[in-house]
Amino acid sequence: MRFFALHGSHILANAVARSAGIELDDLEEREFPDGEHKSRPLVSVRNEDVFVLHSLHGNDGRTAADRLLRLLFFIGTCRDNGASRVTAIVPYLAFMRKEQQTKARDPVSSRYVAELFEAVGTHAIVALEVHNIAAFQNAFRCRNVHLDMRAAFASRIRALAGSRPIVLLSPDSGGMKRTHLMAEAIQKGGEAPVALATMEKHRSEGSVSGGLFAGAVEGAAVFILDDLIATGGTIVRAAEACRARGAAAVHAVATHGLFSSAEQLLSPAIDTIIVTDSISAFPPSASKLEVISCAPLLGGAIQRLHGGGSIHRLLHPQR
Repeated sequence: MRFFALHGSHILANAVARSAGIELDDLEEREFPDGEHKSRPLVSVRNEDVFVLHSLHGNDGRTAADRLLRLLFFIGTCRDNGASRVTAIVPYLAFMRKEQQTKARDPVSSRYVAELFEAVGTHAIVALEVHNIAAFQNAFRCRNVHLDMRAAFASRIRALAGSRPIVLLSPDSGGMKRTHLMAEAIQKGGEAPVALATMEKHRSEGSVSGGLFAGAVEGAAVFILDDLIATGGTIVRAAEACRARGAAAVHAVATHGLFSSAEQLLSPAIDTIIVTDSISAFPPSASKLEVISCAPLLGGAIQRLHGGGSIHRLLHPQR
């Protein structure tokens, strides 16, 4: 087995390597003055089962597209140099939010990204909490593995709620499946039933509208669930609506903290923001921020993919 990480993903990759009990192998990444680059493994990959970790968020002057291209090139390089198979470990898989045409002549970016991974010979792709699981699974013809942090989040939600009733809120109707699954995970601990709530949200050309709110939150600890936090506008909007309806505490829970704006950290409507380390760059004013590492989950997935173990049992150890 060989395990690599491209520039910008080493913090998480080192944690994954420790968790999986493997070593992070060396590679070279070289920049050219005109903006081109090359990368190559510094150890032999011939007949090896290769895993490459890279998160595709824009950061440190590199766009999501740039990170994607570097990952694709490195996968292709490994295949050209005799790797028996290459698995892409992509904690944050960019371009998955556009998985259907909602306007005339819209792109279906998730499918295009899938075709690029397949074109360079990717054997399997592992992603963490994509925007739409069905679209992700249908886009990729190579093996695809979807992971989630439900078990770890459920434990923290129970602890933060204490004796207060728990309400899980989806900030839009499309996220209700996520709240249902989280409720199931929380109730495995034997606690009282978890209530659900949702809001209406319509997004068009950067503006968000919709004022309908369904659910009772008065006196409850409300947990707003989403796959990612970007500008934070959606989270703040939902938190303020909960406070206006008498919520005793409001927490935001998301797998990916893109944090392209610090607005969500400054809002008094939010008590805590819980994310994973799928993206390593966090804003400086992060007093409300809690980070739960996804490294054990990713490390466990690598061990099972290499050894032929069950991913289902990794995600559902009690079943």
